[in-house]
Amino acid sequence: MPDSFEKYLPWFTLREIPFLGNTMYKKLIDHFQSPETVLKASESQLRQVEKISSKIINGITHHQIFQDSAKKELEFIFKKNIQIVTLTDAFYPVLLKQISDPPPYLTYLGKIDNSAPCISIIGSRNATSYGLSTSENLSYRLAKKGFQIVSGLARGIDAMAHKGALNAKGKTIAVMGSGLNKIYPRENNPLFQAIAENGTVFSEFKINTDPFPKNFPIRNRIIAGLSCGSVIVEAAKRSGSLITARLATEYNREVFAVPGSIKSKKSEGTHSLLKQGAKLVENEMDIIDELHHFIHEKKENYPQVCLQNQKTPHDKSCKPNEHEIINFLEPYPVHIDVLIEKSGMECSKVTSQLLDLELEGKANRHQGNYYSISEEHH
Repeated sequence: MPDSFEKYLPWFTLREIPFLGNTMYKKLIDHFQSPETVLKASESQLRQVEKISSKIINGITHHQIFQDSAKKELEFIFKKNIQIVTLTDAFYPVLLKQISDPPPYLTYLGKIDNSAPCISIIGSRNATSYGLSTSENLSYRLAKKGFQIVSGLARGIDAMAHKGALNAKGKTIAVMGSGLNKIYPRENNPLFQAIAENGTVFSEFKINTDPFPKNFPIRNRIIAGLSCGSVIVEAAKRSGSLITARLATEYNREVFAVPGSIKSKKSEGTHSLLKQGAKLVENEMDIIDELHHFIHEKKENYPQVCLQNQKTPHDKSCKPNEHEIINFLEPYPVHIDVLIEKSGMECSKVTSQLLDLELEGKANRHQGNYYSISEEHH
């Protein structure tokens, strides 16, 4: 057996103890510093942990009876070349560690990157075409700005969020509501493989756990916990996405919502969030303005992105060198209304050109819809 097997076995054994949830697991690790020490602790030492029950103490002191099932799980994980990150590892996701009940360990495929901020984009499985294109476009642009896009690999909004990030050659994280050996939904198998190769797929469930409905609210706390903010694109009144939004609020993270049609029931949940104080999102800058302190601008020219008619980010129909508005930009920020007045151009044309210039790195957007020419092009 490799050394790493012995390293992880105590983590998996402790996870098998009946009635031991994530919150108490974290308390035990905080108190004893390692699962090995927890398993060696006496009954009197265990009783020193606040709110620990007699049933949990009994399970820990008789943990040998749970070791076989832990070994089988770990052997299967090693056989499948799946990676493990534990709560005490330096590369455990930083923000996730801050919640009250983080997973004691995560199994994953891909590579963990703690250098780039995460933002989740989630919503309805049965989304409208408006919701799908909005999810993909937002994800594409945020990925270009350096965000890792977190979502749940579900049909609809989640899948398009992952695809948008991949199209941008950015990073995306999928959080499973099942074990890593039970890809769900099955039609997202190619997407699962693409994320595993270019991002990260996480699960806190045993490797062969089926996608039971009860698992998805549990995994939603990981989506919220990983992210500095959560964007709800489209959600009905009782959508699971609203659970993620509530958790994000509890974790003191930003909550954003994309407005939809007042006639669409699939936007009732997002509109409810807006009434409760979620930040309204019309484009990616509404998010970046709030989370700008998390990102470092990259000095690179971004490919043009068409906005009109909800074209997808990889649409090539934008024409180059049609940015007359650049002639009206100054080193000091100028309000968009002034630019419209000075240029004599239509509002939609000015907005479109400004976004193109921003994505190309030629213009900077400031809070309050002010724009300036970038230093490199001054």
